[in-house]
Amino acid sequence: MSTTFDSTKRGLHELLRDVQGGKLKLPDFQRGWVWDDNHILGLITSIAQSFPIGAVMLLQAGNPDVKFKERLVEGVDNPSPSPTENLILDGQQRLTSLYQSLFSKEAVATRNERGHAVSRWYYIDIRKALAYGVDLEDAIFSTPEDRVFKNFRGEPIPNRDYSTQDKEFAACVFPLCNVFSSAPWRTSFSKFHKYSPEMSQLWDGFEESIIKRFEQYQIPMIVLLKETAKVAVCQVFEKVNTGGVSLTVFELLTATFAVDNFNLRDDWFARERDVKKHKALASVENTDFLQTLTLLATQKRRQDAQEKGILKDQLPAVSCKRKEVLRMTTTDYQMWADAVQGGLIKVAKFLTSQRIYSFSDLPYRTQLIPLAAILATLGTKSETESARKKIEQWFWCGVFGELYGGAVETRSAKDLQEVLAWIDGGFEPDTVRDSNFAANRLYSLRTRNSAAYKGLHALVMRQSVDFRSGAEINVASYCDDKLDIHHIFPRDWCDKNQIGSAKRDCIINKTAISARTNRSIGGRAPSEYLPYLRKSGDYDAVRQKVILATHHISFAFLNMDDFNGFLTSRGEALLELIEAVTGKKIAREVGTLAASIVDSDQDEPDE
Repeated sequence: MSTTFDSTKRGLHELLRDVQGGKLKLPDFQRGWVWDDNHILGLITSIAQSFPIGAVMLLQAGNPDVKFKERLVEGVDNPSPSPTENLILDGQQRLTSLYQSLFSKEAVATRNERGHAVSRWYYIDIRKALAYGVDLEDAIFSTPEDRVFKNFRGEPIPNRDYSTQDKEFAACVFPLCNVFSSAPWRTSFSKFHKYSPEMSQLWDGFEESIIKRFEQYQIPMIVLLKETAKVAVCQVFEKVNTGGVSLTVFELLTATFAVDNFNLRDDWFARERDVKKHKALASVENTDFLQTLTLLATQKRRQDAQEKGILKDQLPAVSCKRKEVLRMTTTDYQMWADAVQGGLIKVAKFLTSQRIYSFSDLPYRTQLIPLAAILATLGTKSETESARKKIEQWFWCGVFGELYGGAVETRSAKDLQEVLAWIDGGFEPDTVRDSNFAANRLYSLRTRNSAAYKGLHALVMRQSVDFRSGAEINVASYCDDKLDIHHIFPRDWCDKNQIGSAKRDCIINKTAISARTNRSIGGRAPSEYLPYLRKSGDYDAVRQKVILATHHISFAFLNMDDFNGFLTSRGEALLELIEAVTGKKIAREVGTLAASIVDSDQDEPDE
């Protein structure tokens, strides 16, 4: 088996020469150089002591599958750079810092300890560097851009002015930007000191102990060969990226599309504004957009191959896995981006119809990927009653089967194909067949961490009216009245009546209540707050019974403060609600639902 990488060592001087010449560049997805003055001083000190600074990872140029827009390392001013031999995948901060401080003849643009932009030159005190018992770290320092240290009044500090070469010679401080070309500086240094034997001896010791460490310093290197696949480059970068921020497929495609003079980032930003005008889509990410696009593109490729009579086992797969996303070309993106955007807008309308108004109430962001692809493919056909009902059933089966958590690329691709085939008269999708909801799961649904918790909240809102006014709940009232999930039997009342947290905080004891109504309920018993709500809403007990019924709440149990009766009654009603939208029968435990509950405080309540 052939290897995809090589490991070796190269001299620091040779690497910095390649940086200057342009043989060693950065791929455009690399972030800007960010190291501050203290980091640079520490790095230089490590080199001066021959301490390791870690390996550098490069990508060999010339890979036909990995074409990136390239740029020179920051600080390099080369109007005619050499053809690229390698790209820096890991080590950008170290190599940029070393190039600017040791090789460039310009002051280093960095930041001080307060984060303010500053320009610095880096020096080493020759006498201190050779003194016995002196920490080399104390001998290396940086100066302001004018190389003059000043006091708080802005006056130059005596003996700390290195603004001319003669002043450097007099102070015996060596500018590290000359460390790889020290001979001219030494000649002038000796001449300034009138070829003093003492100074010649000082320099000889400095050259032997310090200069040679820089000249002979070797950096371990791992070079990914040009045969390395694009997906592997992305995965490797995520593993080794020392900047703490993982590279996404979006950033990698941004760099590859730039070769075709297409700015993916700008295009996405324009589309993102349109998509995120819909609050339910506010959490949609650029990678979601790309995965949806990849589903559509690979679906079309498979259809084209089928029309050409290609055998089934040789057909290209419909997929949205990272490997497939990274294979998308600029042409693919431009062909399908509008369809994806349109599909997402249809998703927003679908979610609104299901009473999912906010991204915080969205059961699964990942399920939006196949949903957008399904709606984009169907076009106006998705608006027919038959198609709409099947899409709704598939959606809720995914939610209450809790099938869209974690890595779901394979399920997304299957669902796209199977839901479309089902709408055309085919078999039920696996997501519908696999969906299963256990009755006692109701008692463990206590926070928004669960998709099924959010799903039940939305289902209840599909039929319910406002708890106080009796007005229909829609997107306007949801936002204006600040509707949220609140307790029906208040927490304080439950605690006073020794109702355990598992029963108290489960989804059965919660519904959509406005902030104002929730404040008026306070910690009172239902039998106390129900009359207040009737008076506030100006309706009678008969109307209140109807209002509560839209929340699947029994007026009788609530009015009698019968918590266990309420719990069993509403639990059963919620199970029937789930059965209605999933088309799946839920097995009941023997006896009442509440009888089998075990109190637990493992989950934190969401309020």
